[in-house]
Amino acid sequence: MNHALLKSVIYDQHEFIRDFQIVPRDYEFEENGNYVLVGLRRAGKSTLLYKIVLDLVASGVDWEQIIYINFEDERLSEFTVADFNDLLSVQSEMSDKKGYFFLDEVQNIDGWEKFARRMADAKEHIYITGSNAKMLSREIETTLGGRFFAKHITPYAFGEYLTACEVPHDEPALLGTKTNGKIRAACAQYLQYGGLPESLLYKAKREYISGVYQKVLLGDIITRNSIRNDYAVKILIKKIAESVRSEISYSKLQKTLRAVNVSLAKDTISDYIRYAEDAYLLFHLQNYYANLVEKESYPKFYFSDNGIVSLFLDRKESVQLENMVAVALTRAYPGDVYYLKSAKTGIDIDFYVPSIGLAVQAAYSIAGDAREREVGNLKKLAQNSQGAARLVIVTYEEEETIIEDGVTIEAVPLYKFLLELESGKYGAAY
Repeated sequence: MNHALLKSVIYDQHEFIRDFQIVPRDYEFEENGNYVLVGLRRAGKSTLLYKIVLDLVASGVDWEQIIYINFEDERLSEFTVADFNDLLSVQSEMSDKKGYFFLDEVQNIDGWEKFARRMADAKEHIYITGSNAKMLSREIETTLGGRFFAKHITPYAFGEYLTACEVPHDEPALLGTKTNGKIRAACAQYLQYGGLPESLLYKAKREYISGVYQKVLLGDIITRNSIRNDYAVKILIKKIAESVRSEISYSKLQKTLRAVNVSLAKDTISDYIRYAEDAYLLFHLQNYYANLVEKESYPKFYFSDNGIVSLFLDRKESVQLENMVAVALTRAYPGDVYYLKSAKTGIDIDFYVPSIGLAVQAAYSIAGDAREREVGNLKKLAQNSQGAARLVIVTYEEEETIIEDGVTIEAVPLYKFLLELESGKYGAAY
């Protein structure tokens, strides 16, 4: 690859990073570790790399030691795995000191993992980002061995969102009337528009989020997987959005699609959903009570960011609230969040974290009939299970302690639940 072009790309990136305003995030990195950062497009992976770069420079590292390559730069459209060696050559030309290599959106280059392994074996410092879960598949983990730390980077958690919005959220702020009001107002925005970091820069947030979604859909799902029927994928994602809160089988999705004249085989539907999950657009939860076959056949799907699900379900607050609780719980307890549904006992619980015995219902309000339904389900769980130690109903703004038939249930407003969850108040997973 032309060395002058590579240097131009690197120096342009240096200039960009120098001027970038960093918002602190709740991620820590080992000083001498190599990292692979993965997650939804525009979730903030690159910004975390910028922070690492600036910290290195502040510690005395020269800018000429920083080799930062963004593989979405159109100037690198012809870059292949054979060109990685040129990065080593360019680094030695720029500095006689040890280099620090930052490879952003590296999944665009087939074979990148072999170069990453070689770099780690050579004791080079290397940081990688990507927007595809396949980067952390068993095959890649085997290839990389134990040479890299892996981190899943999500859009802003609520506390990070408040920090970015310069809204204080310590104990005095939570207790103060005016500051608490600002936190609640920010929560309403967060519920509607989610936590994609750059969305905060725009007044037209919906248009920005729509652009990110289109990039994920067209680039990370359709183009990357060579899908010809892009219309079918778009309708499938829309129908999944409309099913948020409900368990749904591939057979049911197939029938739903047929109703709008879209014909897909169940295996194809399964593949398309897997592609969407690989791109971190969607994730699913399984029924803790079900056997293995049912777990795979009747998942509940959620979107990784509320701003994206709101594109399909604008102002459907009850759905948005449940999606947000799902996102927050899976961020706090990855791999340990389920739903509960049993025909035998009649129990129907939105979320269950077995490692800490936390059962959560998501209800925009518990006024009227909703109170009996949500409280009743949690009471059934308490009476039929020894594992549920803490019972919570997350509402939009209602708060109370409910005690019925010897069962204690906490009704907690969304903003408070999110902050308490992030602070570890509900306990740490195994």
